[in-house]
Amino acid sequence: MIINTGSRTDIPAFYSRWFYNRIREGYVLVRNPYNPEQVSRYRLAPDVVDCISFCTKNPLPMLARLDEIADFGQLWYVTVTPYGTDIEPGVPRKQSVLEAVRELSRRFSPDAVLWRYDPVLITEAYSLEVHLERFEQMAAFLEGYVNRCVISFIDLYAKTRKNFPEAREVGQRERELLCRGFVEAGERHGMRILTCCEGERPALYGADVSGCMTREIYERALGCGLQVPAGKTHIREGCSCLLGSDIGAYNTCGHGCLYCYANYDRETVERNRRLHDPDSPFLIGGSRKYDRITDARQVSWKDRQMRLFF
Repeated sequence: MIINTGSRTDIPAFYSRWFYNRIREGYVLVRNPYNPEQVSRYRLAPDVVDCISFCTKNPLPMLARLDEIADFGQLWYVTVTPYGTDIEPGVPRKQSVLEAVRELSRRFSPDAVLWRYDPVLITEAYSLEVHLERFEQMAAFLEGYVNRCVISFIDLYAKTRKNFPEAREVGQRERELLCRGFVEAGERHGMRILTCCEGERPALYGADVSGCMTREIYERALGCGLQVPAGKTHIREGCSCLLGSDIGAYNTCGHGCLYCYANYDRETVERNRRLHDPDSPFLIGGSRKYDRITDARQVSWKDRQMRLFF
């Protein structure tokens, strides 16, 4: 099975000490975000966890201790965008993150590291031309280290509209020009461009619309096949990715990105972060009187047959 760390918060960036403590203890407790008294207990052991999926804007705090998770399969999605602190106030210097992507690729393989250029949004400061120029520069820097880049355009969720009222939808003509430009840059630098929940239309411009966290992506990272149980895909409409078993918590990410769908507001995030204890089995806080703890059903999905990937 797969443990995800990044759909609700950025664990590598802000909670790496807690994460390594959980690996050492061999388990983690996770509250259901929609029913907080319902708690899942996941065992963190390589015999049942085939892969740990990291989705982060800053893997740097994790790098010095990667030996501690060397027995686990890993897949790293690292987001690097062209935005500055006006849009992503808590994200570190982009050059440092790009260098970390190279380090992860050297440590694992180009198939185990994906670059996310996401979300794509248009403002006066971040015009279509700026996107194409910055994307080209980043792709050139990551050539040979990354085989795939995932793109998607901003979705105006309710939380996004609240925190980023000046954001607007990216128009269809803009999407076409950007998709074409990203695909052409990807071809120049040895990268396939994948889209995330953007429908079938980007395929007309040369993008791969099969999904960004699919079984095939995991199989390439692990070098083996996976027999995924029924019901583990299609978490949301139009998505074929394996997104379940997330050990994070909403309203806990310190990056403060204006477009974020996982944070309600900065005050809620800061309040939750003050409740974080790196020694607790919970990411935020501890046990409560009415908690109902259930052991998650965990089995290895690995198919031991040799697979050839092209």
